[in-house]
Amino acid sequence: MNLNWTDIQRKRLVELDADTVTLARTFDDSDHRNRAFQTLEKERVAAHRRHLDALRSGARRPRLCRLETVLVEALVSHGFVQVSTPVLMSKGLLSRMSITVDHPLWEQVYWVDRDKCLRPMLAPHLYYVVKDLLRLWAKPVRIFEVGPCFRKETEGARHAAEFTMLNLCEFGLPEDQRRQRLEHLAALIMDSAGIHRYRLESETSAVYGTTLDVVAEADGLELGSGAMGPHPIDRAWRITDTWVGIGFGLERLLMTAEGGSHLSRFGRSISYLDGIRLNI
Repeated sequence: MNLNWTDIQRKRLVELDADTVTLARTFDDSDHRNRAFQTLEKERVAAHRRHLDALRSGARRPRLCRLETVLVEALVSHGFVQVSTPVLMSKGLLSRMSITVDHPLWEQVYWVDRDKCLRPMLAPHLYYVVKDLLRLWAKPVRIFEVGPCFRKETEGARHAAEFTMLNLCEFGLPEDQRRQRLEHLAALIMDSAGIHRYRLESETSAVYGTTLDVVAEADGLELGSGAMGPHPIDRAWRITDTWVGIGFGLERLLMTAEGGSHLSRFGRSISYLDGIRLNI
């Protein structure tokens, strides 16, 4: 007979970042399986302890921090200016994005009080900043932000209630260059993240209508979502310039680049440190 791992063994191996080949192993009997599990667990725990020692010695930084640094440096070197906006967002700014009580995203918002929430996206604050920069700076105006966002997502392997977004936008470029520019910026981020197998797909968005999404070739996971303007939403900020913008989830970029299967290993956590489960 062919036995798979027990549920408890499989859960432990997933925690210890076992690969898909290991998780798919079968065994002739339970004794063989249990001995194999003990050996694998010991090997993985030893490897994870070495990883933690490297962090403590300063030989490496957590991968999410490293990815953020790489992406920031790539964008700054291409003429983008980094901005930093509040995590709290006003109800009024959400409404400017057409996110009101009848919008699909409304139920996913974490409200702090009746007028403020934890930001579910970066775009409203970036709009607020760029409307003044378009007055102060010559075009094109290029800005970006990296920071946490919050949505009441269904917990699962590909979703998290708190995640890290990178949102970049460029205003004032020729209208006939928007698609080409969007593709170029997507390639810049994907190359910087070490992901070379991806495709661009047109999708429908609850906010922007039609988007150009960046999708992992291996499993179809959406890594980023791009849009172009002018767009009807722009009128709320009295913006008439052409623009392109893309938002990426950093945890998803990491999971794809490293061949991971569960998002929780790659985000902010009190159970994992740089993808290492702390109950080893």
